[in-house]
Amino acid sequence: MSASPGGERLVDHDADSEDRAVEAALRPRQLREFIGQERVRQQLDLVLRAARERGATADHVLLSGAPGLGKTTLSMIIAAEMGAPIRISSGPAIQHAGDLASILSSLQEGEVLFLDEIHRMSRPAEEMLYMAMEDFRVDVIVGKGPGATAIPLELPPFTLVGATTRAGLLPPPLRDRFGFTAHMEFYAPAELERVVHRSAGLLDVEVDPAGAAEIAGRSRGTPRIANRLLRRVRDYAQIKTDGAIGRETASRALEVYEVDERGLDRLDRAVLQALLKLFGGGPVGLSTLAVAVGEERETVEEVAEPFLVREGLLARTPRGRVATPAAWAHLGLTPPASQPGQPGLFGG
Repeated sequence: MSASPGGERLVDHDADSEDRAVEAALRPRQLREFIGQERVRQQLDLVLRAARERGATADHVLLSGAPGLGKTTLSMIIAAEMGAPIRISSGPAIQHAGDLASILSSLQEGEVLFLDEIHRMSRPAEEMLYMAMEDFRVDVIVGKGPGATAIPLELPPFTLVGATTRAGLLPPPLRDRFGFTAHMEFYAPAELERVVHRSAGLLDVEVDPAGAAEIAGRSRGTPRIANRLLRRVRDYAQIKTDGAIGRETASRALEVYEVDERGLDRLDRAVLQALLKLFGGGPVGLSTLAVAVGEERETVEEVAEPFLVREGLLARTPRGRVATPAAWAHLGLTPPASQPGQPGLFGG
């Protein structure tokens, strides 16, 4: 299994089109169908309803938060609620101002442009976007050097929906041009249970409350992971049982896929085991830890660490990564009498 920046490691990067189609089919189509993010949903509903009543294009929207919380889904819902088409692109795909100019010049009036990972867009394209968002105009440069000429190109009113997992990397001039900004929070287990029940209905899978709770509890607060776990548990139930999903079936299935009761998977446990068994709980440098688990530094830092820190199992310190007492307890290990680097953290 391979790791991804998005944090899901249950399926390979080359998942077949059928798998992606199923994932897309589970997305809610309307705001009232969207589960969780209650505050964001209420605020966004006001923004969209007011725009519809005025007969105007909705304000630009910035959505921030961890992968898998519903940013792409909300962008599609915004387009559906406004009765507008949607164009989807990403920051890494726009490396030149000309790339952005080509997209903007082909937009229809009222169209929604969704830019995922908008913080990774190139600086020239970003500066072009300022004028496009504010004045619905871009200046296309024709020629080079002293003879270059800027030709103004008027754009139809459109709605930009930007999504980012690292809002702090957005420059203030770009962030300030969004009329509505929202931060997506991780989901509570009860909300994820509703997600599992809804998705099970769409997949025509029978899941009881205990089974849904078992899946939700191991989904790392993320609906995308909950849906993927549900599909893997469905596969197990289809082959190994009568197809119905209860607590025991879900638990056995997730053991097969190496997802434990707290949602840790193979990579998470490998990081903790290396930190505890090889380095005595730390501190240890990130590069050294990555070599110990046979992964790239970026994979450990962007995929495993955020969840381990959020679960209180790992701490980042100026001297390196340090395991917390909860990490020793979770793996059933006894910490050494004196853990280097930890007295200042935990008072031992």
